[in-house]
Amino acid sequence: MSAPFIRLDDLRAFVRWTPFVRPFRFGAVTVEGAYQAFVTVDLEVEGHGRATGMTAELMPPKWFDKRPERMTDQTVRDLAASLAHAVDQAGSLRGRDTAFGLHGDLHGRQLAWAREADVTPLSAAFGVAQIDKAVLDGLSKAMGRSFVTVLAGNGVGLDARLTPDLDQAAIDARLAALSPGRSIALRHTVGLMDRIEGADSLAGELDAAALRYFKIKLGGDPQADCRRLVEIAALLDRRCADYRVTVDANEQYAPGDLLALLEMVDAEPRLGTLNSRLLFIEQPYDRRVTFENALDPLVAARGVIIDEADDSYDAFPRARALGYRGVSSKCCKGFYKALLNAARVAVWNGEAVEPRYLVSAEDLTCQPGLAVQQDTAFVAALGLTHVERNGHHYVDGFGPAPEAEADGFLAAHPGLYARTDRVRLAVGSGNLNLAGLDGPGFASGAVPDLSSLLPLSMLSPEGQPA
Repeated sequence: MSAPFIRLDDLRAFVRWTPFVRPFRFGAVTVEGAYQAFVTVDLEVEGHGRATGMTAELMPPKWFDKRPERMTDQTVRDLAASLAHAVDQAGSLRGRDTAFGLHGDLHGRQLAWAREADVTPLSAAFGVAQIDKAVLDGLSKAMGRSFVTVLAGNGVGLDARLTPDLDQAAIDARLAALSPGRSIALRHTVGLMDRIEGADSLAGELDAAALRYFKIKLGGDPQADCRRLVEIAALLDRRCADYRVTVDANEQYAPGDLLALLEMVDAEPRLGTLNSRLLFIEQPYDRRVTFENALDPLVAARGVIIDEADDSYDAFPRARALGYRGVSSKCCKGFYKALLNAARVAVWNGEAVEPRYLVSAEDLTCQPGLAVQQDTAFVAALGLTHVERNGHHYVDGFGPAPEAEADGFLAAHPGLYARTDRVRLAVGSGNLNLAGLDGPGFASGAVPDLSSLLPLSMLSPEGQPA
């Protein structure tokens, strides 16, 4: 498949305030609500006509930028500024190029702006990632094909201009291996404020869904985290015959403290089963020190991946050189980077006696609708078998979206959603049914009610509801 040239026309960005039904604490921040961003783009695809692409993504505070001197509301304003700048710059790209060619141009402009604006590379990438997703949606619709078919045939023109460690053959081989996922196991998030037993607890989640995968948040205190792991293990050992876990420190650990925690876990007989079923440790150290030292061999042996430290196209190879084994895929960080990291994993594992490198599927509290559909369908196409999903846990169904919007997504994707008291993600089986996401476009099928959204410019100066 040749990659057609694209011309971008009208780009618009919107927001919707989304309150949480329970507080979500990760790292040092507790979130009780956040804006969700929406982007639409009109594009002309050479040889295929015009189409409109759309995407959505939550903008949580203090994840893209955890600098202690940066106030929580400022980190939200930075995300809004990132998106506004990306929309403005993408609208000024009057020439024709492939989808990835447009990305490369926009990526460079965004990083230059971020350096001047004191915005982190991860925050800067957020804006570009939304343009890229909307463009892929529109491109796939114009071509009348699913996004998997478009990517597998490299209809976006993906090349090695940003990853000189890869050759084109490796990129093309990994793209050709993409395949639409029909289902994927849900990995349930256990937040730092989530109860384990009793009302509104992890035990209640086990009653409601056949969960087998869990992601446990760590707080950075070895003794407190070990006690909490013991409490969680007692429930999982009793209720789940065959479970797997990952742990995520969200940059809260110092290297010596993490080693102390692992020693406590190894010495605690009540954690024997959970310890043996640990798949990997996610982003234990502050992104600002992640690349300063190699991992301690005892830590590296558990399998450690980067997430917040994945802020550039060369982050994963640099982390690998220090003993890290994996990197997260999140569409909010950019699906092109995730594709290229997946190509690296294929190359590195092909060179090894035993495969050891991985791309994992993590969540940014993706909301029902475009956000959860696009991110989930993407990681399933990579061949990943389980994905962290937490948006349905912390937000009530479609949240404040109009009921007609939720009904539209239910009608378009009846296997992915179900109606109880309102339309919700269907999680009872412990798997997400993705069979309805393989139509033309980027796992869309239905669209949000634009009349219910606020223009991005109306986000308040405090980063809170206007």
